[in-house]
Amino acid sequence: MKKVNISHVNNEHNRWLRGLNFYKTEISILKNMLTEIAGKNSADDVLKEVEHYENQFAIQSNNIDKLSHDIHVNLSNMSIQAQASSAGYIDGELLSEHTTLGEKYDTEEKIIIELTHSFRKFAEKWM
Repeated sequence: MKKVNISHVNNEHNRWLRGLNFYKTEISILKNMLTEIAGKNSADDVLKEVEHYENQFAIQSNNIDKLSHDIHVNLSNMSIQAQASSAGYIDGELLSEHTTLGEKYDTEEKIIIELTHSFRKFAEKWM
């Protein structure tokens, strides 16, 4: 079975966690902007969009929390396995989970960037 040194994947875990923290903060800022827009505009079409963005922000915030948790679990499992190995290696199964988490991170990042871009266009129109 293929073995990999944990130091090579630890940096990616940390980069993903920093990115997720950044996006969580960004969503919080966007929520505050959304609250301001909702307070200034009571038209049905605006409130419909407000509800849409509220829902999307909640969904993405939950996705960030779950992905962050999964990354921490993977990192912990890798650490345990690396400590059990005299050379600090992990097996291919944990590396495969790591790769899947990277794909999930990339997908989440794309979704949040698109959502942020869409929301900012909406906000420019109604702020």
